[in-house]
Amino acid sequence: MIKIVCTGKIKEKYFTLAILEYLKRLSKYTKIDIIEVRDEANSEKALKVEGERILKHIKDSEYVVTLDIDGKMLSSLEFANKINQTLINNSNITFVIGGSYGLSDEVKEKSNYALSFSKMTFPHQLFRIILLEQIYRAFKILNNETYHK
Repeated sequence: MIKIVCTGKIKEKYFTLAILEYLKRLSKYTKIDIIEVRDEANSEKALKVEGERILKHIKDSEYVVTLDIDGKMLSSLEFANKINQTLINNSNITFVIGGSYGLSDEVKEKSNYALSFSKMTFPHQLFRIILLEQIYRAFKILNNETYHK
């Protein structure tokens, strides 16, 4: 199973539709659970409070991948292999997408792997779709199924 813990809610309908489409496509391969935690308006408390909210949804038995601009960058093939190897050794992978201020040190300490998709900054709603698309692409690669490049 794959779980995505993310800060903030999706507000735009077009983002919601894209997320639903990828969840439908992924249902052939795995169960995906998306957990949204409320973002914090107070910038001074955001990292700590959002971190506490995120950690409530992470179990010790889960393999945690934090999405971090300073993390390791992988190609789509390397990402597919990472998912495959992780699922061989762990029944659950949890991806964590932080809020506007990033991730707390406590969440980073809980992470088994820090992953970066780019040095660029993306809106959190859009990044959720990018992550789902890359997970879908990974399962297509692992199953030797064609998917346009």
